[in-house]
Amino acid sequence: MLKKLCLLNGTSGDEDCVRDFIIREIQDYCEWHVDALGSVIAYKKGRKTPLKKVMLSAHMDEVGFIITHITEDGYLKFAPVGGIDPRAVIDRVIKIREIKGVIGAKAVHLLSDDEKKTAPDFSKLYIDIGAESREDAEKYVLPGDFAYFDSDYAEFGNGFIKSKALDDRIGCMLMMELIQSDLEYDTYFCFNVQEEVGLRGAVCTSFQVQSDISIVLEATTAADLCGVSGGERCCVLGNGPVVSFMDGRTVYDKQLYQLAFETAEKNGIAIQTKTAVAGGNDAGAIQTSGKGSRVMAVSLPCRYIHSGASVVKKRDIEETRKLLNAFLAELYD
Repeated sequence: MLKKLCLLNGTSGDEDCVRDFIIREIQDYCEWHVDALGSVIAYKKGRKTPLKKVMLSAHMDEVGFIITHITEDGYLKFAPVGGIDPRAVIDRVIKIREIKGVIGAKAVHLLSDDEKKTAPDFSKLYIDIGAESREDAEKYVLPGDFAYFDSDYAEFGNGFIKSKALDDRIGCMLMMELIQSDLEYDTYFCFNVQEEVGLRGAVCTSFQVQSDISIVLEATTAADLCGVSGGERCCVLGNGPVVSFMDGRTVYDKQLYQLAFETAEKNGIAIQTKTAVAGGNDAGAIQTSGKGSRVMAVSLPCRYIHSGASVVKKRDIEETRKLLNAFLAELYD
């Protein structure tokens, strides 16, 4: 399921393929509808109706690129959709529908000493699709077309997974699994669009659902790399799901935060927190939408996030499944 989700292309504003796939997988297990912005809101009937309305949320979109201009020589100028480090894209193969290209920059041999010391910004990069002129390129590509990392899905090492779009197709997969299971209590699920460009889908879905408690399923930045130690590692692959106390958009509900760790300890589930106040996710929109909602984020630690080769560990996915099932049982009791 995760491989199928990750290999679909769906950046912010172009999530159709991802949405269609999710609907096909959940339509027989729940009530659902698509809102005006394109998010999917699903309602799964459980054996009981809870006193508090609970919503789980994940986003469908991924980071990518959008074509802005075609030069006279047939090169494509582009802008990032979402937060992408330009250092992560040079020489990467990309795909625009069925057309492949390479993101190019000035060769290292031609760089000045000052240019060698700094990363180029996106205005200095281009996509080469092998066109001979603007007219030739326009046969295949036009401004406004989206481009994606052309990345495969691979398992390697001791239980590691490499792919594009792990942020946040992992969250989508976990919600789909819950919808396809038997739930004790009625629960809402929101598959949001346009998270990567400002949490836009979550603003709309959370206003419609008006949940009392919201759990955001995400991927979050791990820096467990050579030479990085202590709190600067943020979180570590293999140490279980990440439950945050605060990030750049949200101060999380303290009682939910504590309950997550108590539940993990009681059930022998690996868990960790994020030792940095950085980034943000849909909780930032959900928390203050409508009457407001208590929020918690459960994230998979992810190396090289927002690139064509993000990396997660299978053990963390398994531990997150355990935590969600155990936490939901505690939450409703």
